[in-house]
Formats: sequence, C-alpha cells, structure tokens
Amino acid sequence: MRAIAFKETGGPGVLRPVELPDPEPGPGEVLIRVAYAGVNYGEVQHRLGDFGEPEGETVTGLEAAGNVAAVGPEVSGFAIGDEVAAYLPAGGGYAQYVVAPAAFVFPAAGLDLRTAGAAPLVLTTAYGVLAGAARIGAGDTVLVHAAAGGVGSVAAQLARELGAARVYGTVGTPEKAEYARRFGYDAVFPREDFPGAVREATAGRGVDVLLDPVGGPTRLAGFEVLAPFGRTVVYGEAGRHPDLELPVLPLWKNNRALTGYNIGDLARRAPETLRAHARAALDLAAAGRVRVEVSAEYALADAPLAHELLEAGRSRGKSVLRVR
Repeated sequence: MRAIAFKETGGPGVLRPVELPDPEPGPGEVLIRVAYAGVNYGEVQHRLGDFGEPEGETVTGLEAAGNVAAVGPEVSGFAIGDEVAAYLPAGGGYAQYVVAPAAFVFPAAGLDLRTAGAAPLVLTTAYGVLAGAARIGAGDTVLVHAAAGGVGSVAAQLARELGAARVYGTVGTPEKAEYARRFGYDAVFPREDFPGAVREATAGRGVDVLLDPVGGPTRLAGFEVLAPFGRTVVYGEAGRHPDLELPVLPLWKNNRALTGYNIGDLARRAPETLRAHARAALDLAAAGRVRVEVSAEYALADAPLAHELLEAGRSRGKSVLRVR
C-alpha cells in the first residue's frame, strides 16, 4: 500500500512516500480502506518526536474515514464496504489501509467521507474537554484559545449544545478572528491582550471554563480571567513552551481549578468513556447541529506541506489528506 511515513524525527521534510505491506486486522480490529485522513497538531508532535523515536517506517495519522475492508475475530456490527470514521490511537491514517480498534470505529451515517475524515479526533477531543474535563454546566461562560483551529471551530458549537450561555475565543491574527466568528463565538479577541478584553466582556466576572491548547505565557495569563470556581483545561502545548511550575496556593486562594484532557490516555485507561464522547459528538454532527468544516484538502503526497502550514500557524479550520 502507499503511505506517508518517517523513520527519523524532524521537520516536515522527514515525511516521505513509501510502499508498505497491507495491514491485517487482529482480534477486536477493523481494516479500513482510507478515503480521507485528518491532519492534526498531534501528528506534528508525532513527527517531531514528542511521542518517542520512530521504530522503522512510521505512519502517523490519528483519524481517518473510508470503507470497511475486513474485520478481525471478535468483531461484529460491521460489513465489508460500510462507510466508517475512526479514531486511531496508534496512528496509521496517512495510508491506503489502516487497522483501527473496533471500539473507536463509527458509522459515517449523515456525513460524507471527506467530512468524516476530519471529525473523529477533533469532535471527540472537544466534547471530552468540555463534558469530561471541564464538567461544563448550564449557563457557563467559556473561553477557547486557538478558536480558529480544528478543535476550536467545533468547541464553540459543542459548548452551546452542552448549555453554555456565552462563548468567547482568542486567535493569533485578524484573519483567523474573522474565520472563527463563523462558528458561533460571541466575540473573538487577539490572544496577545485577551485578559483585558475578557474582563470587559464579562463585566469583570471572568469565565467559568477556559480551554487551553497553547501553553506558556497564555496559560499563565488565563488564570487571571477565571470566575470563582472557574477551571482551566489543558489539552495541548502548541506553543511548545517549557513546562510551567505552578504554585498551588493561588489556586486555593482564588477558587481556581486546573485540569487536563489527553485522548491517548483515555483510549488506554477508559475506552468506554472515549467511545461515549465520540458517539455523542458524532451524532450531533450527523444531525447537523455541529458543523465540521474542511478548510483545506491535500493529496496524500502533499502531507509535508500540510504539516508545514499547520506547524507555522498558517492554517485555519480543519485540513484533510485525500488518499483515494
């Protein structure tokens, strides 16, 4: 099969087209003939070595959509040819075929395969961050950093579905602010001076939930705009800053909370919870209540370009690779 792989970590140029043996599904697995694969920052991290060094030719890609090509033992509910979308905790989506755990494979009903290829990771992450880590409640006010990104573009919509009263976002450029507003944000602020804008928008109260995939100084500044019992949810480190060393006393003295969300850990330790989050979010998308917008499509061979733009912060929304 054709695939895009890397065998050493580094810049986008380490991604190369290769020919690899077709995989075969084992017990509890489904083989998918890939039509589209989503492009995510997690795959940039994989290529850069944040998940460890590659062992031989390594294929990244954390989500994909296509048709069921085969099912392994102990798998039911799927037929050859079914259109499906899958979260791929072990990667492998940048290829013509990928094996996925059956627990994380979902019917693509209501979604075309192009959209379905962009949905499983970002929808599940946004839903899990809001409903699981943040424990969002009716009437909450939410602030989302990277509001024009893949997760950010669906997070505002999901926050509304889960009861949020007001949803604000931050972005790095004016062009991204214009794009993010299309997804239901009440206001979108420049990230470099967001604390003052948030305090003004909330009459000084602050926000109940803050979604932070950026890190560094942005994360520190976010604590200052939390309302009483407000919680910051960390679910990424796109800024690639050194880890923060946070004192605990200010959390106690200011009624603040810090929590985290990592989809890979959830897949290992609570797969039933992850599946429930994915199913709920995908059902909302299939019903048309949440929109997953594909803003850019690349040929499989152009994966390095897609990575280059994403890593440089020059992309917006969700990008996919066209595999067939």
